[in-house]
Parts: sequence; C-alpha cells; structure tokens
Amino acid sequence: MPNTQYTRLDEPLWPLINKFYRAHQSSMKAVRDAQLWVARRDEIVGALCLRPVSGGHWLTGLFVDPACRGQGIAAALIAAAVKDAASPVWLFCHPDLRGFYEHRGFVFDPQMPYAMTERLSRYARSKPMIAMGLEPLVRTIG
Repeated sequence: MPNTQYTRLDEPLWPLINKFYRAHQSSMKAVRDAQLWVARRDEIVGALCLRPVSGGHWLTGLFVDPACRGQGIAAALIAAAVKDAASPVWLFCHPDLRGFYEHRGFVFDPQMPYAMTERLSRYARSKPMIAMGLEPLVRTIG
C-alpha cells in the first residue's frame, strides 16, 4: 500500500482542495476560515475542513477518492486533524455513518452550542442528518 501523509495544508495551497473536490464531482467546498487537512500520496486522496465555531470546531467536507476508500484514509485523516483539538469537535452526517464515527470516538447527539443546533435543523430539512461530537482528551499531570 502506498505511503500516505496526513497534513494541514498551508494557505497558498488551499485551492488544491477545491480542485480535488471538483475532480470527483463532489459538491463539497473548502472554507477560508478553517484548518484544511489532506491525505496525500503522490496527489491528494482525501480532504476535510476543521472550522472554528462557538465553543469548538466543526468538521466538514470529509471526502476520500472513491478509488482509495476502504483503506483507513478517512479515519487517519480525522485522527490527524483532531489530535491536538483542545475543544469539542462536531460534525453532521447521514444516519448510516453513525457507526463509522462512533468507532472513531464520536458520540451521537452531543451537547452543542445553539448556533450549531440551528445549523443542523436547517440542514435536516432537506436530507437525513444527525449530529456527532468528540470531546477533547482530558490530560492529567501526575
């Protein structure tokens, strides 16, 4: 299996994520006020956005090249992006993906700020959508 690097993309390279999404006919788009993360082999094979929101971060735009799915890329990309998160990370997904995210430490129906609850309500009007959340690790000294 090819070597895959998981890195945060520097701002001058941000257009590469939208190019990746378009190349795969994905409707996802990178947002400017986010941390943009990629999985790379010779080229980008996966991407996600980690956007700051009130009280935490919102994980959006997770997409893996269909030819590379089933190889753990999404899981490793999520792990790299949230590794140092000091606040909760929330995401919205189709109910069928609940198990995938639970295996990565996310919980169903987390406590979220009002703005995120409102956003979920708007999204859920047009398609099935649930909220998942990941709390930061509690580190103790001693």
